[in-house]
Amino acid sequence: MRDEAQSIIALLTQRIAADVTRLLSQTLAPGLYLVATPIGNLADVTVRALTVLAAADVIYCEDTRHSRGLLTHFGINNRLTAYHEHNAERERPRILALLAEGQAVALISDAGTPLVSDPGYKLVRDCATAGFDVFSIPGPSAVLGALVCAGLPTDCFLFAGFLPAKSGQRKARLADLALVPATLIFYEAPTRLAASLADMASVLGDRPVAVARELTKLHETVLRGTLHAMAVHDDNAAPRGEIAIVVGPPAATIVSDDDIVTALERALASQSLRDAVKTVAEMLGVPKARVYDIGLEIKRGGA
Repeated sequence: MRDEAQSIIALLTQRIAADVTRLLSQTLAPGLYLVATPIGNLADVTVRALTVLAAADVIYCEDTRHSRGLLTHFGINNRLTAYHEHNAERERPRILALLAEGQAVALISDAGTPLVSDPGYKLVRDCATAGFDVFSIPGPSAVLGALVCAGLPTDCFLFAGFLPAKSGQRKARLADLALVPATLIFYEAPTRLAASLADMASVLGDRPVAVARELTKLHETVLRGTLHAMAVHDDNAAPRGEIAIVVGPPAATIVSDDDIVTALERALASQSLRDAVKTVAEMLGVPKARVYDIGLEIKRGGA
């Protein structure tokens, strides 16, 4: 078994070295490179990500001290410059100027895929508008990592980022999301986990939920249950680290024609047929065509 393991290691080393040599022998095309980096386990970095970071003319990151540790681990001594929400307005023109000079600029976040709950979309928009190439170097993502191990529907999901810190605002945001027919994914701070779960249970009902902590790290845990049970479980806990909450979609409900008629009659009291149809369709989660047909019947006096 030991000899077999050594053979595998030798083959992997040979193949990876060949890929690195091939990629580094190619000139990196000018443009903006969005490079995903590990969310915890450094072994999750891709070969392509490392070669892009090694070959880029400059690397922009959220925190130079944090990202320098990643680069040092892999022996990359490239130039690092900060790009975050506090200096983005100042740095964007500088990045565009570098791209105009034909340079290759890499953008990384502290962890995971850039732009996912991180600054950067305005930079990508401006680069695209100016005609510069934007390349995605895919890799780790806490959003997808949490989703696929939650045991909840994956065919349709919505990443809602961080919820507001205050309960009233948090509940209002959850109310906006309550009827979305998709699995919901949130990031949350450890100190607000219990309060957020309690508000979710209050607004969304007792849906299935998975709480993923420290994904890919030494103390990785994924707790599964219902919102009510999980809120009680975490009430006295002291969680640490990065947390993603995955909440199941709302239970499918059968909406009758009578339900639609009642809602439409209320909406038509203050809205045009077109606006009323849109309002009711979104509120009840039914097709607009169905609501419109019933609306026409109401207008003709047949409903």
